[in-house]
Amino acid sequence: MTTDNTLPELDPVIHAQARLRVVAALNVLGDGDEMAFNALRKLLGMTAGNLSVHLTKLEDADYVRINKTHRGRTPVTFVALTTRGRLAFEDYTKAIRTLLDNAGGAT
Repeated sequence: MTTDNTLPELDPVIHAQARLRVVAALNVLGDGDEMAFNALRKLLGMTAGNLSVHLTKLEDADYVRINKTHRGRTPVTFVALTTRGRLAFEDYTKAIRTLLDNAGGAT
């Protein structure tokens, strides 16, 4: 076990498995693109309530943007990754790579 303090901290908002899956799924969309809540729910195999709870945490951190609108008379909720969310995910993936690169320890 190393006491090296240079290893990065992992963002606790993204690190939860469900939120990591949400951010990873949204990250593949282009800047400004969004995904319908139901499509994201089906893609991730999550219940609406579970996804909603995790989206709230991500929204509170300004990592996702929620846009509630209507298609005709039907309410539709869209979800998009914010610029801050993209940067946080990029930092998170760099931190994971750093941790994995150092997992073998010093020889």
